[in-house]
Amino acid sequence: MQYRRLGNSGLKVSALSLGGWTTFGDSLTDPRLARDIIVKAYDSGINFFDIADIYAKGEAERLMGSILKLFPRHTLVISSKAYWPMSDDVNDRGLSRKHIMESVEKSLQRIGTDYLDLYFCHRFDEETPLEETVRAMDDLVHQGKILYWGTSEWTGAQIQAAIELCERHNLYKPQVEQPQYNLLVRRKVEQDVLPVAERNGMGLVVWSPLASGLLTGKYDEALPEDSRLARIDWLRDNWYKGELIAAVRALKPVADALGLTRAQLAIAWTLRQPGVSSAITGATKPAQLEETLKAVEVTLDAETLAHIDQIFAAVIQ
Repeated sequence: MQYRRLGNSGLKVSALSLGGWTTFGDSLTDPRLARDIIVKAYDSGINFFDIADIYAKGEAERLMGSILKLFPRHTLVISSKAYWPMSDDVNDRGLSRKHIMESVEKSLQRIGTDYLDLYFCHRFDEETPLEETVRAMDDLVHQGKILYWGTSEWTGAQIQAAIELCERHNLYKPQVEQPQYNLLVRRKVEQDVLPVAERNGMGLVVWSPLASGLLTGKYDEALPEDSRLARIDWLRDNWYKGELIAAVRALKPVADALGLTRAQLAIAWTLRQPGVSSAITGATKPAQLEETLKAVEVTLDAETLAHIDQIFAAVIQ
């Protein structure tokens, strides 16, 4: 396993990390299988485990946390997030001081830990003053409940505004952004977010490097009944399109020539970006994890990267 610094911080995260979105506590509820996957990840050198309160409405935190207790806490980097509504209550959402302070306590209890290494603002909150949010995150760092804080799916301008507020008031600045980044979704990161992150010493931990499984080739011929796209309407609407599937099919000969699967090639492509500290993957069985782990060892040459760019040029978002 490779370990990369989270931006200019002293924290190091595994290049490949394991996330709980749509899997743990959702499509994956068997405690034994969950344990097998997380133990496999840990034994393979993965130290970063990414969760959020909204994932299966707290069940991802509970399930993953119950297994992460098996390992020495100092060997783990655990994250969670706050923003999305967790109930019908008017204040149980967003990035107000009230919701942040209450949410972190609930996440800590569900995971079963005294602190989070990373805590993300899971989207930008248009209804809460930015200074209220960054001061709340700064307070959590001072209280020892979180070590670093970050943003997820914020624009470059929003991140820069938060950083300038922190600098003005001597507050802890965001250290990490978590955007979607893969062969199909790259413009926002490369053109907007990455320049701001690099200028300010932030790391990126990116989600959906396989575009919800599309880049593995599993949707080449049909929509499997037990697949993520079959279960989740908005993901299916976003990814299950003829032009995208055709591009993924065209990637197969490139991967074959390198002795790789398309999943390995897609993740290796994501990790080739120097600004990426970690790529967050999901798994519903240990074999999936075994396959993607090999991507960390892959180096792609300029000719291969150019060929890949050509294949996806017409469908890049």
